[in-house]
Amino acid sequence: MTETTPTPDIEAPAEADFQTGRLVTIAGGHAVHDTFTAFLPPLLPRFVEKMSLTNTAAGFLSLFLQIPGLLQPVIGHLADRTTLRWLVVLGPAVTGTAMSVLGWAPTYAVLAFLLSIAGLSVAAFHATAPVAVGYLSGRQLGRGMGFFMVGGELGRTLGPLVVVSVLAVVSLKSMAFLALAGVATSLILHVRLRGVTLHSKGGGDPIPWRTAVRAMRGLMLLLAGLVAVRSMMMMSITIFLPLYLTEEGSSIWLAGAALSIVEAAGIAGAFAGGWISDHIGRKAVLVFGHIAAPIALLLFIASDGAIQIALLPVIGFTLLAIPPVLMAVVQERFPQTRALANGVFLSISFAIRSVAAVAFGAVGDTYGLTTAMLIAAFATFGGLPLVWLLFRNEPADDRR
Repeated sequence: MTETTPTPDIEAPAEADFQTGRLVTIAGGHAVHDTFTAFLPPLLPRFVEKMSLTNTAAGFLSLFLQIPGLLQPVIGHLADRTTLRWLVVLGPAVTGTAMSVLGWAPTYAVLAFLLSIAGLSVAAFHATAPVAVGYLSGRQLGRGMGFFMVGGELGRTLGPLVVVSVLAVVSLKSMAFLALAGVATSLILHVRLRGVTLHSKGGGDPIPWRTAVRAMRGLMLLLAGLVAVRSMMMMSITIFLPLYLTEEGSSIWLAGAALSIVEAAGIAGAFAGGWISDHIGRKAVLVFGHIAAPIALLLFIASDGAIQIALLPVIGFTLLAIPPVLMAVVQERFPQTRALANGVFLSISFAIRSVAAVAFGAVGDTYGLTTAMLIAAFATFGGLPLVWLLFRNEPADDRR
């Protein structure tokens, strides 16, 4: 049986065509969606106090939010064959509602359940939306992924500030009204993306998923290694930074603001990383990120006061410049099964980060959060040989 490339149901743009309007719409939806997922880190000190949790138990809360990401290959496989636009459209409403009512959870089990519901919505949204971005970006795939990642980083920047500001004037339960913002965003996405069906249908037989997954195995192993070596550093900053700073004597407001500084710099890093990689190559950006980010974290640990604050943007920029480049690599290497490849990569990433969150919490319980951060920084340097292996058979122009 002859295997043919599926033809996107949303018309793939011409090579030079970058559909800014639709991309901004998806990036905006991503921003609101990820604003809600960013509620968890600043809320961790509240839940630790309210339910007498250990750092390990706090890390498991992130696991409940992340583990549904393992379903993304299934969602991506379906997205290559049928329309799943509603998964993108409903994402902000479902995620926003689940995250906004966390304060009503009377027990750890209910808290875990709500985070799992949010995690399912996160998985569905992230399995489909980046594929649409890829189709709408033409040859500027890195730039398109940068747009998408900027939306996410903007959301993760605003999320901590939103939740700590709201909790400064209302109770944990009263923040449930924030769910209205998610519902409103879903309505806007429904109107603005009405003509985008987000699925592929071919004029021939699609590639069987087993064949496709086997073809991805080598690349995905390398990408899994890259995600693994930097995952503890990612968790140290995006999940445990507020806890680290509060243990060091900072207020919860300052701890939340520090996370927002990192994420704000990550906006610039995500956009610049994707855009620059379109011009000087994916490999160069990945090498830079795996050197500069851990050095910045080591300097952060060794300093205090104003110097620490000054290093936060450097950490955010260099750390978050990497993900859009990896996403661009995935879609470039597997153009016939973009949604499946994207789902496989994201599920691997979600699984590794979930384990890393628990591992970081366990190391923090045993040896202290400072030691856990030192381990995370040195582990990130281990990505350099993996970057070389990823591009060892590529031509001098390593953008493809």
